Amino acid sequence: MTANAKTGFDSHAMLPGLRRWVACESPTYEAASVNRMVDLVEEEAREAGIAVQRIAGRDGLGDMLRLDAGPQNGAKPALVLSHLDTVHPLGTLANDLPLREDGDRLYGPGVYDMKGGAYLAFQGFIAAAKDKALGAPIRFLFTPDEEIGSPTSRAMIEEMARGAARALVTEPCRDGGKIVTARKGVGRFDVTIAGRPAHAGARHEMGRSAIREAAHQILFIEGLTDYGRGITTTVGRMSGGTAANVIPRQAQFEVDLRVRTAADGEAFARTILGMKPKDPDVRITVTGGMNRPPMEKDEATAKLFAAAQRHAAAIGFGLEEVPMTGGGSDGNFTAAIGTPTLDGLGVDGDGAHTLQEYALISSLAPRAELMRRLLLGA
Repeated sequence: MTANAKTGFDSHAMLPGLRRWVACESPTYEAASVNRMVDLVEEEAREAGIAVQRIAGRDGLGDMLRLDAGPQNGAKPALVLSHLDTVHPLGTLANDLPLREDGDRLYGPGVYDMKGGAYLAFQGFIAAAKDKALGAPIRFLFTPDEEIGSPTSRAMIEEMARGAARALVTEPCRDGGKIVTARKGVGRFDVTIAGRPAHAGARHEMGRSAIREAAHQILFIEGLTDYGRGITTTVGRMSGGTAANVIPRQAQFEVDLRVRTAADGEAFARTILGMKPKDPDVRITVTGGMNRPPMEKDEATAKLFAAAQRHAAAIGFGLEEVPMTGGGSDGNFTAAIGTPTLDGLGVDGDGAHTLQEYALISSLAPRAELMRRLLLGA
């Protein structure tokens, strides 16, 4: 479906623009690089006659960019959400994952997650903005920090979503083109353990090992995983100690929690935050909580998905949904406040967060057209 008569888009004609976006590396913590990406989008939006509002970044992160179009008639707007940050460090493009085409595949850092989706949605947004059939406002928010949990953009996302008719999130589609209607909630916790140092040879009995306590607590955390309930707990990073011959005074580890329901999120967060030391002479401090609420599919989202299926069929492709996925996105926030939300509306491909990341070029045009139609009406 490179050039489909049922769309106003041509996948190969969209390639130069997408290549330009991917060539602008934008790892989350490199604010200047993210802002160069924001500059690029802002320039293209202004050239298309779209109203632009740029919101200055904070806490060392990049800026947000808001686009507004359509009649300001009091109707509820459709909201599109894309993030411009990627996980790939600067230099990935020059060294480990150069921008290249291989048949229907376009390789490059962030091309799948999620510059491909952001770009095709941007093209669909511009086309919808110019369509005389557009009867309600449409809005687009580009964010700089989704890959680290959206700490500076969450409030803006939720504010814009509260008054929106629907939220359309351009994370990549899954498993050959399927979109996302439900996601697990995500919790993140930091655990610090304070023990008592001592000489490992001469005064071993005087010490209280923070690492030994950490071992007990890590096994407890990992043991909370319950696949039947869709709950997973993972200790993904840890550190501790000062030297091989010293009873370790301190240890730290990080916990990742994934849950299907808000109730499970609350219950398991309480359990993790309430951990008690096995050794009474050791102190445990736990901080954190639920970072993203679950995106639970409700009746309104089911209706929105059915509308998307009808649009896709008219374009010429079938649209399916994946079962609830474990990964979080900004769609978790919009769904949790009651806004009908479709996610995974971005580009098809594979290899997110890897050095084999690619987007399928042929998916650009039909997905841009789907976005255009969802913006015009659901």
